[in-house]
This record gives sequence, C-alpha cells and structure tokens, in this order.
Amino acid sequence: MRSAPLLLLVLAATPLAAEKPPDYDVIPLPGGSLRITFLGHGTLMLDYNGWVIHVDPVGAEADYAVLPPADLVLITHEHSDHLDPKAVARITRPGTVIVANEASAAKLHGAVALHYGETKTVGSVQIEAVPAYNTTAGRDRFHPKGRDNGYLLTIEGQRIYIAGDTELTPEMKGLKDIHIAFLPMNQPYTMTPEQVAKAVRAFRPRILYPYHFGDTDTDRLTALLEGKDVEVRIRSLQ
Repeated sequence: MRSAPLLLLVLAATPLAAEKPPDYDVIPLPGGSLRITFLGHGTLMLDYNGWVIHVDPVGAEADYAVLPPADLVLITHEHSDHLDPKAVARITRPGTVIVANEASAAKLHGAVALHYGETKTVGSVQIEAVPAYNTTAGRDRFHPKGRDNGYLLTIEGQRIYIAGDTELTPEMKGLKDIHIAFLPMNQPYTMTPEQVAKAVRAFRPRILYPYHFGDTDTDRLTALLEGKDVEVRIRSLQ
C-alpha cells in the first residue's frame, strides 16, 4: 500500500489528454495561400504568406506566447471579449499596425482609428471599416449604430468580410463580391441562424464561417442554407 502515493503522483503529473490545437483552414489565393486559425469566440488569426493578422486578440481565447506576432491587428470594438490590451501588447512588435474603432483606439497606444467608409492599406492588405450595430429594437444598447466596426479586407483581389458584433444592416445587404464572410451568431447580442441565413441570401458570399456563436445550434444554419450557392464551414471556436 506504500506505493499508492507514488501512483497518484504519477497520475497527477501525466496529462489526461493533450490540449486540442485550434481548427484552421488554408485557402488558395492568386498570390499564395491564406491560413485562417479559429482561436475562439470572435478571435481569429489570418496568415497570408507569413504576413500575420490578429483579429480581436483576447488572452482568454489563446496563448499568445506561442503564436506569431502581428503585422496587423484589427479590433472591432471595446467589449472585453474583443479588446484585451494585454493580449494586443503581447503580439505587438516594432512595425505592427493596429487598426480599431475610435473607442478602442483610444485605449491602445499607437492605434489608428478607422471610421465607416475609410480605408487603409497595410502591406498587401486593403482595409475598409464598415458598420457593425444592432438593428432589433431594444438591442442597440449592446452595439449602438456609429460606434463599432466590421472590416472588409481585400487580399490579392479577394474580399474578406469580418463582421464584428452586428445584426443584418442595410450596409451589409449592399456588400458585393465577397469571397469569405465571418458572421456572428448569438442573439440577443448579434444574429440568430435565421438572420445569418437572410444575410447570406442578401450578399451571397462564396464561403461562410459563422463565428462568435457560443452555444447556438449551427446545424440550424446549415439546414437553412442547404442547396444555396454558398459553402458553409463550421469550425470549432471553443
């Protein structure tokens, strides 16, 4: 029986299971490839030929000590599940460009505030700030019109829409030629599966990634868009 403590010690020192690495996709573009890593919730990392974009980096979603530093950081808005100044500082190096909505830029040293309709080119990426806000009555307290950003990125002529926290807006309906779209899906804060499906039918992206979906039933969205001319890709964001 004297061996029991040793056995318990060995068991305690041995991990029960290796931590699952985050999901990622690699998408070919005319000049190379785009790797999209789904770090968690609304946090993404994009790598275009070794040029790294971190979207809404948050320390609770990723270990930034082991991730590559950013060439570009995009912040959609100042809620704590999207803006983490410590995580931003961890991945910032000399030359890193930080683009944010105005309220977030005020909290980040050296950040550039981009307003709706404004564009900025960083490296080979053109960035356009687009509106992100709630449209359902009573929910504008979460994301009021005029405050938060989504981003439209153009890389090698391919347009990538990162919606941020928003519902279906008139501006979203008017988008054209979207290759990849990231749409949030967790009401009351963003959209239901039905609203996401309506958005997709409005601006018709070629590839759809629902994100920021928490416990929302993604199978519902897949069923709603079955037979539509869009590829729905569900990736783990836990």
